Amino acid sequence: MNMIEFLTSNISTLLALVATGAFAGILAGLLGVGGGIVIVPVLFFVFQGFGVSPESAMVIATATSLATIVPTSISSIRSHQQKGNVDFALLRRWTVFIFIGVLAGSWLVTRVDGTWLTALFGIIATLSALNMLFRTGKSALFPALPGKAGQTAMGTSIGFFSSMVGIGGGTISVPLLTLYNYPAHKAVGTAAAIGLIISLPGALTMLVFGSAPADAPVGTFGLVNLLGFLCIVPLTVLFAPLGASLAAKLDSAKLKKVFAVVLLITGMRMLIQLLL
Repeated sequence: MNMIEFLTSNISTLLALVATGAFAGILAGLLGVGGGIVIVPVLFFVFQGFGVSPESAMVIATATSLATIVPTSISSIRSHQQKGNVDFALLRRWTVFIFIGVLAGSWLVTRVDGTWLTALFGIIATLSALNMLFRTGKSALFPALPGKAGQTAMGTSIGFFSSMVGIGGGTISVPLLTLYNYPAHKAVGTAAAIGLIISLPGALTMLVFGSAPADAPVGTFGLVNLLGFLCIVPLTVLFAPLGASLAAKLDSAKLKKVFAVVLLITGMRMLIQLLL
């Protein structure tokens, strides 16, 4: 099959993946949310629309999302570093433990049934949405970060759970850090660097050690859909500035509430699908 025949026979898939990248980019720029929390559920439902089973769709969406986070997190790190919002001291303490968590989580993704990953993502998405809806502006619960043992557990958990559901870490690390009276702007900047620590080894592990399911969509190697990666990344980068431009004109607080409701519905829908 030549390139023209390939593109023609898979045009609907390509358009869906391009739309996913544009949608994720706009939301990332508009609301400051990580791409993974958008890309995973969209790919999960898009792949099912092309005849992929829910179990296969989830593991491929997870791995592909992590792959897309690698280049976007590098760009984000540069931006936050220029503003002095990346806490390298914290990263030095946490990197090894995040990495250990990522290796464990991403290896587990190559071995477990996608049903468990769907349930885990649904729970994390629901909790994240509730946090955005009800905890905005609330004071920290603790005066400072815990000691060495506590921070070890935090770093390992962030790496483990983030890699298992295909998110860069900001969804978990930002709320967790701010619970401990950590400055919000530094939490967001440091989360960008955490995203790279999670996404690069996580995506490589799933690419090398994962086996493409029999019903995997075209362009899947290991558990990573490279076609999705190539369609999503350029569009995410291209449309993020548009989202940022819209954010300057619209009420970002209200938009974040709307996104939280959509995310809550998405998380609940994924959980309900498991019961039906």
